[in-house]
Amino acid sequence: MLNRGFFLDAPGSGSRHLAIGWLLLALSSLVIGGLFTLLIVMSRTPGIQDYFPWIDFFHTALVVHVDLTVLVWFLSFAGVLWSFNSSGSGKVWSWAALSLCLSGTVVISLAPFLGAGDPLMNNYVPVLQDPIFFTGLGLFGLGFTALVLHGLFFSHPVGSAISCGGALRFGLLTALVISLLAILALIASWYDMPGSAQGKAYYELLFWGAGHTIQFTHVQLMLVAWLWLASASGAIPNLGPRTTLLLFALGAAPALLTPYIYLAYEVGSANHILGLTWLMQFGGGLAALPLALVVVLAVIRTGRVAEGVRAERAALLFSILLFGVGGVIGFLISGSNVTIPAHYHGSIVAVTLAYMGITYHILPLLGFRKPVGKMVNLQPVIYGGGQLMHVLGLAWSGGYGVQRKTAGSDQELKTVQEIAGMGIMGLGGMIAIIGGILFLIIVFKAMWPEKPAKRA
Repeated sequence: MLNRGFFLDAPGSGSRHLAIGWLLLALSSLVIGGLFTLLIVMSRTPGIQDYFPWIDFFHTALVVHVDLTVLVWFLSFAGVLWSFNSSGSGKVWSWAALSLCLSGTVVISLAPFLGAGDPLMNNYVPVLQDPIFFTGLGLFGLGFTALVLHGLFFSHPVGSAISCGGALRFGLLTALVISLLAILALIASWYDMPGSAQGKAYYELLFWGAGHTIQFTHVQLMLVAWLWLASASGAIPNLGPRTTLLLFALGAAPALLTPYIYLAYEVGSANHILGLTWLMQFGGGLAALPLALVVVLAVIRTGRVAEGVRAERAALLFSILLFGVGGVIGFLISGSNVTIPAHYHGSIVAVTLAYMGITYHILPLLGFRKPVGKMVNLQPVIYGGGQLMHVLGLAWSGGYGVQRKTAGSDQELKTVQEIAGMGIMGLGGMIAIIGGILFLIIVFKAMWPEKPAKRA
């Protein structure tokens, strides 16, 4: 079968409105998360910090910031992609899922201002130990569960004669299956939680299995985005649909071992923790590596990119670069230092860049204007370049033993190398923030209704 590129069709009217709803929720999570970043800075600024009456507002705001810009952003954008594959059935179910996630996001965002505090900076889903916050988190979790179940029941079939679009639909389906496994892992961790687990240790174990498993969902959706972006920017990957389907199956296969780890080892045991860690460490890039090579070769073969899709091409290449850098750094981790956040920042940002590029591409499919212009083309470069500096600065500093989850004087930066590494990290972070703000401005401007032209 002739490969004309990997594309998903524009969704029908009902699914289109649903995709817009998920996109607005995803974008709003970045906006509110960004506002919490501003509050975090202000809460540590002499003269201004006195106007923040909350105890330990820095960590309280940081919990909400992380949950919005990682958990809500990623899972809401998954809703965007799955809406493109929705059959349009089960409308009440699908809108209920979005409504629950929206309600949960609002409650999470307001929780610090309603008295929620007592933050815990555990991995994956940091929490505020307060009923208000847990209500918001529970609502979002119920909404995401409804989203996954709806997708499993009401997605377009892959088709017996597999096309390139069918291969992408299979990738979306594997992400749904993995997400269901992550939800079941969360339930199993809660049910089998050892009685000795309290405080931070409790939530660390609660989200450990689900957090590791859901990473495979993010990678599968990123691979869908890579193929789509490559095709949209004119670099048609030299892959047949059946080979692509096998690559998606290869990428999903390690996640299918999650139930075995839960059945074989007790929650909280060393084998349980290490098994899930090794699953992600050694299985997370099984499909990403060969697919990235094929996509990069297609980009090299194609050469010059058309003017209207340069942003998509730039987002694609920086996504591949950062995922590769993050993966390599993952094998360099030794001890609890800033090499760990360097690894997962590379992987997380790679997914975000893929989603940014896809957002530019799908806006016209959802009825909005196509973002074009020099600033649009530069945005992925600014964001991706800044994040690359941020990650490399962290990796450099980690090599000299700078500890993670510390700030200010607690970092105990003594050598020139440590100071230089963290300086590069900070500068890159500031550049990336500028790139993130540009993305939001560009997208909201494209979505904003145009004023009707005045009649002469």
